[in-house]
Amino acid sequence: MLFFDPVHFNLWYFIAIAPAILLGLWAQFRVKSTFAQASQVPAQLSGAAAARFILDAAGLRDVPIEQVRGQLTDHYDPRHKVLRLSQGVYGQRNMAAVGIAAHEAGHALQDAKQYAPLVIRNAAVPVAGFGSGISIPMIILGYMFSHVLLWVGIALFAGVVFFQLVNLPVEFNASSRAKALLVDHGIVDAGEMQHVNSVLNAAAWTYVAATLQAVLTLLYYLTLVMGRRE
Repeated sequence: MLFFDPVHFNLWYFIAIAPAILLGLWAQFRVKSTFAQASQVPAQLSGAAAARFILDAAGLRDVPIEQVRGQLTDHYDPRHKVLRLSQGVYGQRNMAAVGIAAHEAGHALQDAKQYAPLVIRNAAVPVAGFGSGISIPMIILGYMFSHVLLWVGIALFAGVVFFQLVNLPVEFNASSRAKALLVDHGIVDAGEMQHVNSVLNAAAWTYVAATLQAVLTLLYYLTLVMGRRE
């Protein structure tokens, strides 16, 4: 059995994922700053009204819009067919609120049209959820005691990476739909779209950072396997 040093393990892990951490911190800063700036630019509709207009125009009048607590907790629930908007988006009439609400409405349109990456992502949710919770303990125990257990943990974490990779086109497509729909429906004019673009582009980088971290983490775990074999 190899001696396992948790401090050494964590040190090299954080070195390995440092690029993703730095990118994630920058992305979070960009989201907060662009959201604050775009929140100062008034819009003709509130976030909820803009989302309702987009959903109704697409024939999705049966998709309700609910207000939820928290900041930037906006999401579309494909299981219950509900669009949920945070307090800072639901009733606010500004470019940030409208952009985020339109993005979530874009997810509802993806669901209605059975957008393939979204279907695959939804199917991968249970595997990714299970893998994210148990894979790391299994990898640690496997590194100390069992080569087989180590590989099982890595395989489970690979499911998390797969989810993140599939999630990227889902999020990018929802933003693309949102930008086009806001202009097509006259909710935001072309001159104001720079504010929406800045918010949605900044949000996109958070998904890139999360995916990069997952990929780098998987590569790090694979180096553990190679080192253990040697």
